[in-house]
Amino acid sequence: MKLSISYKHVDAHEAVEKQNERHVVKLSKLLKSYEPDLVQLHGVFSKNPHNQEHSFSLNLSLPTGTLHATGIGDNVRAACKEAFTELEVQVKKHQSRLRKDYEWKRKRPRSLPVEAS
Repeated sequence: MKLSISYKHVDAHEAVEKQNERHVVKLSKLLKSYEPDLVQLHGVFSKNPHNQEHSFSLNLSLPTGTLHATGIGDNVRAACKEAFTELEVQVKKHQSRLRKDYEWKRKRPRSLPVEAS
C-alpha cells in the first residue's frame, strides 16, 4: 500500500504517526485481495484556526473504486480515529457489494418445523 500523509498547521506528528500505523495495519488486513502496488492511501491533517477543530481527510484509491472519509475532532487523535473508522466501514461495504452478498442473503426467515404433540 502506498501511503502519503501531509500536515497543515498541525503539531505533534509523532503521537499521530503511531496511531496511523496501527490503523493502516488494520486496513491492510481488509485489503489483502488487492495488489499492494495498486492501493493508495492519501491523508491530510489540518487545523481550523477559527474554531480550533482538527480534521483528517482520507482518500483510498482501489482498482475497483475510490473511497473518501473525513474525521473532525477536538484533537488530532480523535479526528484520526473517526476517519479511519469511517473508512473501514466503507471498505467492508464496498467489498460486500463486489461479492454481491445482497444476492445471497435470504429474503425471508426460515420457518421452524412444527412439533407434533
